[in-house]
Amino acid sequence: MADVSAARTKAVFEFKSATLPLIAVILKTSDLDVLAEALDAQLADSPDFFEQEPVVIDLSLLQEAQGEGQAADAAAAPDIDFAALRSLLARHQTQPIAVRGGNAAQNAAAREAGLSVAAMPAAPAPRAPAPPAEAPASEAPQIVREVPVPANGTLLIDKPLRSGQQIYARGGDVVVTAVVSFGAEVIADGNVHVYAPLRGKAIAGARGNTEARIFSTCMEAQLVAIAGIYRTNEVPLPDTVLGKSAQVRLDGKKLAIDPIP
Repeated sequence: MADVSAARTKAVFEFKSATLPLIAVILKTSDLDVLAEALDAQLADSPDFFEQEPVVIDLSLLQEAQGEGQAADAAAAPDIDFAALRSLLARHQTQPIAVRGGNAAQNAAAREAGLSVAAMPAAPAPRAPAPPAEAPASEAPQIVREVPVPANGTLLIDKPLRSGQQIYARGGDVVVTAVVSFGAEVIADGNVHVYAPLRGKAIAGARGNTEARIFSTCMEAQLVAIAGIYRTNEVPLPDTVLGKSAQVRLDGKKLAIDPIP
């Protein structure tokens, strides 16, 4: 009887691991009023961008800030109303499912609010310092769309990337067919292709691939970087590539930006 029951159970469902695209919202403040204002401003022109996608709440930057000058213990941890935070993020067409990067007290509070605790790798930040922002953004959340690359090794993005949004193609190349706005970031372990104006940041070879390249049909980048070598728009692009088709490659330990005929 037990064998028959086990066979029927196996036919009805299976448990398997799954690699899913996820959005990470990296918090830089625990003040939800400040966060709400920043989210409203950042997503005002694309209210349906996320389309009810799953979200991971990343608390790692809060832990880093807490660790500067004081012990990182539960008593000193910033209090977060996770139920209110879930509602706030849901208002922007997302589905918060988990937290990461918190301490024991934060993780316990997150579980009480119905969130899971995830141990997930953070998206790589560019090794290059970003150019100064035109307005203070220390409290604005960083929105990272972490997408495992499909089996063919290329991730395709066909929606515009707004300021503050980041795409990371983990393990392969990324192709973007819409504008990358100033303040947006496109990161790939392999090559970055932008078949539209590239006005934000493009980072190829994020994990050290020196053969990676950046391509754009309209090069106006705020920052380009390959394997940690970078160039910002503080050094103006030459007329031969500015606003034109161009590629970025490594030439020894410096970047070369060449026109594409």
